[in-house]
Amino acid sequence: MRYITGVFLMFFSAVPGIAQDAVDTFLNGKAVVLISAAPAARPIMSWEAIAEEIHPALVEAGGDPVAYYELEDIIISEGTQASYATAFLQRMIKNIVILTRKENGESSIYIMPFTQDKKIIAPGSAWTSSGKNLAELKESVGSIGVNRRTQNLLVLEVPEYPQGPGTVEAAQAAEVFLARNPLNLDVFQLGVRLAGAAGDAGYLTTFRYDLLGKTTEQILAEQESERQGLEGIFKAHYPYNVAYLTTPKADAELIKERVQFVLMRMEGREGDLMQRMGLEVPDTIDKDRIVIKYYIKFLVRNELYIGPIWDADPHWDVALANFLQNIQQ
Repeated sequence: MRYITGVFLMFFSAVPGIAQDAVDTFLNGKAVVLISAAPAARPIMSWEAIAEEIHPALVEAGGDPVAYYELEDIIISEGTQASYATAFLQRMIKNIVILTRKENGESSIYIMPFTQDKKIIAPGSAWTSSGKNLAELKESVGSIGVNRRTQNLLVLEVPEYPQGPGTVEAAQAAEVFLARNPLNLDVFQLGVRLAGAAGDAGYLTTFRYDLLGKTTEQILAEQESERQGLEGIFKAHYPYNVAYLTTPKADAELIKERVQFVLMRMEGREGDLMQRMGLEVPDTIDKDRIVIKYYIKFLVRNELYIGPIWDADPHWDVALANFLQNIQQ
C-alpha cells in the first residue's frame, strides 16, 4: 500500500465532516478533473498546461485522476453536461476535481463526490483550497492525504485528455440547430422558464473562471433582475403569446397546454458556441468572449432554431432583445 505523508501548508475551507468525506472518496476511486482557465491570466497558460502542472500533485495526494477536460466544454449546454455524466458513469468515476484559475492568477481547487447523475456535483460536498498561484495550490493539494492510506495504486503518470461525448461532432449529431426562424409562433405559445441566470445553467457553471467567487447575494440579485426584466423585454419585442413557466413540466404536458416552443439559452465562449451550432467562426470576433445565445426549441420535432442572424451578447438582456427582434424577420 502507498501512504501519503507531508506537511499541510495551505489553509482550506469546508465543513469538517463534509471535507473528510470528500477526501475519503478521493483516496478510493477514480477522478475526473475539470479545468476553467481565464485566458487573460498571467503568465499565459492553457488548460492543458495547467493539467500538466497539477497532475503530479493530485497523484502525490493519493488521487487517481484518469481524465482531464476543460470545464467550458462540459457546461456549454444541459444536453452536453448530461452526456458527460453518462460517460463518467460508464467509467465508474467516483470523484470530480475542479480547478479554476481566475484572471488575477489566483487558483482554487474543489474535490467533490460525483453525484452519479447529470448534475455531476452538488453544493456542500467539497474539500477546497486556494492559492495566489498554481505553485501554492500544488503545495496544498499534495498534502491532502497526510498520513492517510490511499486505495488508488495503479495511477497514470501523465494526464490524459480523452475525447468526450460533448465534442462538436457528437453534439451536432444529437442536436439539430437551424439558422432560421420557426414557423407558427403566432399560433402556439412560447414557454419561458423563470429560473434566473445561474439556476438555468446549473451549479457546475458557478465554477467558471468569470463566475467563481460571486456571493449568494450577488447571484440572487442577478436572478431577480432577470426575472423582473424578462416580462418587460417580451412586452417590448415579442408580439405573440408567452407562457411563463414557474415549475418544471414535461414536454408532453407543455404540448397539451399549446406550448410547442420553449425559449432556450446557451452560454460560453463565442467561438465555441458558433462552432457548436454549425456556424463558421469568423476571424473578426473575439472567440474567447463569454456570451449568451438564445434559441427556440420546437418540442414536437426536437428542432433548435437559432435565427438567421448571429445575435449573441455578453449581457443576457441585450442578447434576448436581439434574438426576439430577429426571429420576427
